[in-house]
Amino acid sequence: MQTKQTTTSLRTAAKDYVTIVDQASAKIRGFRQLYKEMERAIDISGKSKSTLTNYGRQLAHLALHFNCLPTQLDQEQVLDYLHHVKKKGTPSATFFKFTVYGMRYACKMRGLNYVQFSLPEIKRPDKLPVVLNQQEVKSLLKACTLLKHSILLATIYGCGLRCAEVRQVAVSDVDLDRRMLHIKHGKGGKDRYVPLGDMLTRGIAKYIAVDHPRRWLFEGVNGECFSQRGTQWVVSQAVRKAGIIKQVSAHTLRHSYATHLLEQGLDIVTIKELLGHSAIETTMVYLHIAQPSAKTAFSPLDNLYKKG
Repeated sequence: MQTKQTTTSLRTAAKDYVTIVDQASAKIRGFRQLYKEMERAIDISGKSKSTLTNYGRQLAHLALHFNCLPTQLDQEQVLDYLHHVKKKGTPSATFFKFTVYGMRYACKMRGLNYVQFSLPEIKRPDKLPVVLNQQEVKSLLKACTLLKHSILLATIYGCGLRCAEVRQVAVSDVDLDRRMLHIKHGKGGKDRYVPLGDMLTRGIAKYIAVDHPRRWLFEGVNGECFSQRGTQWVVSQAVRKAGIIKQVSAHTLRHSYATHLLEQGLDIVTIKELLGHSAIETTMVYLHIAQPSAKTAFSPLDNLYKKG
């Protein structure tokens, strides 16, 4: 009964939720048309749907802040906006990037001058990603009430997927006989195959037999693919029930996947291909986190008082 009420409340919340793009479309004259033009241009260019989401969201924030179309702004206004946002908190470098890149794309699309929009100098913190240990991953999967949610998190971790990638997995992308998953149009528009493994293959087969997903492996409201908000909600609920105190998002499971593979002896180049990274430098961050079983790091203090 509790599960049914939770599902109903989630659908109601999703129905009532108004995105920032919808707000800008309703309040700013011409924004809806600008967004449609961008949607068409991005689709034709082959860029990912997440690019449209990220650009559209930041342009909507700009439009609502200045109460005009973002294409009517100049560089000084954009920099003033970024300064205003930074004073309110500590936005990520990604926030700045999508704001500036979104402006460039919109202006280029409409034949306006876009060269003047450049990224401000941002000091990037040298932070290592949060990683779960194997027992924490087990606890997370066990904490899920619904089979669908458990398999969703197991697929992210078991295949090292980005949040956008797991949401876009179609039923036809799953090859249970070969135990492989086809990731289509990942970051940068690249395809790749990743192994499912025996356990995840059995889990997905059971889930498909029980839930009967039609187009998308994980379906949300009205048969659409599961939303990003819904995916992160599943993660946060499982984290809370499992009693994990680390700051965990869906991407944490991807970090954990890469780290655990490295610790279990898989080479860094193969991990790079499984993750869909363009550059090996991106993958090498996991060398600073992993503790290979062959030679685990230790504290020299432990050896000070060892009996000879």
